[in-house]
Amino acid sequence: MTGTTTAYLASTGTALPGAPVDNGTLGKLLSVSEEWIDIFVGTRTRHFAWDLATGEVHQSLTDLCAEAGDLAIAGAGLDPSDIEFLVLATATPDTLLPTTAARVADRLGLNYLPAYQLQAGCSGAVQAIDLGRSLIAGGCGAGLVIGGDVTNRHLDLRRDLSRMPTEELVNYVLFGDGAGAAVLTAEPAGERVALRGVLNRFAGLGRPPGQIIDWYGITDRHTERQMISEDYKEIEESVPVMAVEILWDLLGLLDWGVGDLDFLLPPQLSTRMTQRIVEHLAVPGAREISCVSDTGNTGNALPFQQIERLLPELRVGQRALAIAVESSKWIKTGLALEKV
Repeated sequence: MTGTTTAYLASTGTALPGAPVDNGTLGKLLSVSEEWIDIFVGTRTRHFAWDLATGEVHQSLTDLCAEAGDLAIAGAGLDPSDIEFLVLATATPDTLLPTTAARVADRLGLNYLPAYQLQAGCSGAVQAIDLGRSLIAGGCGAGLVIGGDVTNRHLDLRRDLSRMPTEELVNYVLFGDGAGAAVLTAEPAGERVALRGVLNRFAGLGRPPGQIIDWYGITDRHTERQMISEDYKEIEESVPVMAVEILWDLLGLLDWGVGDLDFLLPPQLSTRMTQRIVEHLAVPGAREISCVSDTGNTGNALPFQQIERLLPELRVGQRALAIAVESSKWIKTGLALEKV
């Protein structure tokens, strides 16, 4: 869906589990150097909701999403009874059923409302906002949108890492755990940020996936195939180009110019990739809002984490544009925001 139906972002909330894990700590566990991590991804720290030594899970995705959602509702000055829908995006649900969305709704005391779950990667947060905007346009007064991902099902430091290929090992330094949320309203409230436009387009017709996140069932859980695999060369070549396309598609949709942008929220695949993408976007007058160096790639949480960093800086009349590219089957998404 693409369009300019106006909803308003009233507040955000985010959750990161535990203490940050720096490159020195992670490098020792992986038997790789800090320099190797810096060369591949450039990220300084990330957070995990599980014990790196034992694999024990300390916080579930439900825990993180409920924490972020509770903060967002409180930040908007609303009660749970004011929330008329919940949309949650994730690539890593706690269980297939019940959905994490239903578990989070229960945890937050929400009842008798639609609770949608979107299965998506980096594009999911924008897709959740897009669906929330449609529900606002359909008559809802306020709703909660959430994005989050965790890594405990896909990363296992108890494996023989010496046999792990580099393209799989890099995922252990690329990703982190986290959740983010926002309250959308039909009228300006709280932070009073207008959602001026949303871009949400599947663009992978006939293209091989750039990323695959697999899962095991009861009959194949002992196989040795990779749980996460990427075509890094294709991602490095395609994502900066797609980001530029998203930028100009959104500007054209809104009749904005590059000079109208005060802030830019670029894709957060990794620190190195973000730097490359920003160079391609070439929006020198806009201040970059990034967080991946501190959080790692938290998937669906990232746009909310960026927006939370943006809000204290955004002044009335200023504009921001956020871009997210999902390389799994090539989805282009973006948001245009303006403080009113």
